[in-house]
Amino acid sequence: VHQVEEAMPAINQLKELGYNTTVNLMQIAGLPMEDVEDLARIASKYPIDVLYFADSLGSMEPDDVSDTVKALRKHWSGELGFHPHNNMELALLNTVRAMDEGVTWVDGSVLGMGRGPGNARTEYLAMEFESRFGLMMNHTPLLELINKYFKPMQEQFGWGPSPFYYLAGKYGIHPTFIQEMLGDSRYDEEDVLAVIDNLKKVGGKKYKAETLAGARNFYTNEPQGSWDPSGKFKNKEVLVIGSGPGAAKHRYILENFISQVKPVVIALNTQAPVTQDLIDLRTACHPVRLLADNTDHLFLPQDLVLPYSMLPEHLQELYKDTDILDFGLGIREGTFEFHEHWSVIPNTLVLSYTLALLNSGKAKSIFLAGFDGYGIEDPRTVEVNEMFDIYHSTNGVLPLVSVTPTQYRIPQMSIYDPGLWESEAWKK
Repeated sequence: VHQVEEAMPAINQLKELGYNTTVNLMQIAGLPMEDVEDLARIASKYPIDVLYFADSLGSMEPDDVSDTVKALRKHWSGELGFHPHNNMELALLNTVRAMDEGVTWVDGSVLGMGRGPGNARTEYLAMEFESRFGLMMNHTPLLELINKYFKPMQEQFGWGPSPFYYLAGKYGIHPTFIQEMLGDSRYDEEDVLAVIDNLKKVGGKKYKAETLAGARNFYTNEPQGSWDPSGKFKNKEVLVIGSGPGAAKHRYILENFISQVKPVVIALNTQAPVTQDLIDLRTACHPVRLLADNTDHLFLPQDLVLPYSMLPEHLQELYKDTDILDFGLGIREGTFEFHEHWSVIPNTLVLSYTLALLNSGKAKSIFLAGFDGYGIEDPRTVEVNEMFDIYHSTNGVLPLVSVTPTQYRIPQMSIYDPGLWESEAWKK
């Protein structure tokens, strides 16, 4: 209501200059009808030509459109406009309902292309107008234009409806959250789904970058834990297995290495590039992965190391039936610290957490396998390399070496090198 009132001086100035004026009521879905009526009452006091309402979150259904028009009509007698978003692929259906209710201004875009999930398709609206108003139209030039120019653009930029935008519309989550994640290579599909699940709980109607960051990092309290890892790792060699293709490619030699050298074997999250019975423990800490992977962990045979006592109640409830070793963590930029029951790490990467865990547990040395990297300039590679730089600059950290090919800035030694199989030989 206040935003409408604040816009009115500018509306009056434009009207005096001879311009037609519109006001667009954003994010109207979910507002109580009394508030919608109040907006119409305020708008009716000013010289507005068209009063628009927008389905900003793409969450409206046809009956919602009808109810909104009826509420606006209680105090607004001028022309109405409707701007739909296509999160749930209802933009066209909602527009048709709006026209049935007397809306005379409607928006569309060719192929529905628009930011994020897009809008109603102009070519479909043209076909609707043809039958609705008894027009004779030649659709061929428009379709030729679409095929020649717009379809290549749609393929290039990838805008349009998707399961993620559908869920955002269904749960009233601002589509910018989805757009930001889809444009960030650090988020895979499970991450996006997990963040959506989190935003359902904490609320995502208004986009804020800090809200999205919070879904990736909620370890803001003082670190705490109850498990001392030294009983498991002290003076032992440890093999940490990642999810990169190098681990699967060299699986059989890695399994022989485990059988002969007998390191303690840790797998990250739910990955299993080697036989399950060769894995001793799993580690997890990344908040979105914890949300995504909870069901899988219930059926995995290994104990799971995670900062259980620091999780919010709804996550603790998800993991209550999993065999947990509770090792805490704190997040501090540019820092590794190692303590008996918890560590401080520079980010929420599970690899950072695992390296800190092994240093707190006073392991002997660390082998890495399956940490290939994603390309030198990829943001994920940059993030991990920055973490390794911080690790190596920390006094007294354990030595580590990658035994499969990697793009990261860490020492390498081939798993096929006979010297690697001799205790202590790789250090030399």
